[in-house]
Amino acid sequence: MARLAKTTHSEHPWIIRRLAPDFEVEDVWAFRTPGAGPDDFPAMLRAMRTYGGIPRQTRPVTFLFAVRWKLGALLGWDGPATGTGARVTSLRDRLPDDLHDAYPGYDSDEMPLKAVYETDTEAVRELANKTVHTLMHLGWARGANGDHELRMTVLVKPNGWFGRLYMAAIAPFRHLVVYPALTRQWERAWLHRDDSPTEQGGANR
Repeated sequence: MARLAKTTHSEHPWIIRRLAPDFEVEDVWAFRTPGAGPDDFPAMLRAMRTYGGIPRQTRPVTFLFAVRWKLGALLGWDGPATGTGARVTSLRDRLPDDLHDAYPGYDSDEMPLKAVYETDTEAVRELANKTVHTLMHLGWARGANGDHELRMTVLVKPNGWFGRLYMAAIAPFRHLVVYPALTRQWERAWLHRDDSPTEQGGANR
């Protein structure tokens, strides 16, 4: 895993840049996918769905998420009135017709971020609560060594001063615990991609 400059995202002609210019780039990370080619993004996503997910994370990560959801329940951060369709509109409402009608992406109950759209080189998920409206952008781009690599960009729209304080408070946990664990999980998923079972129905891409 390598942390990249924020300009690495803004200099690439991603679709998300046109759809969400009002979101701030919070983090940009690259994940090692040795031997990857330009058409391997769907294979990477399938492997991540098989080997990824919060329940499969390390105990420190699952503990942090459990604490966060408990606090959210106690303080009312995650209620229906704070999410997409209530406090904020979903990014799906901004999609052009061709992208809106395309495959949106795979969802599951264990994934709190919900699919917005998915193409052959990009996938976007979103989550909104009382603190922030956040997007997780996964992109497939050529790396410095010539192979293609997975890049994750976190884009945010904090909910006022409280949202900015919240993002600042959780930054050390993201950078020191969550992202390193995510890196090990996703890079391992790529190495074991050929062991991934074929997904059924609309998730088979």
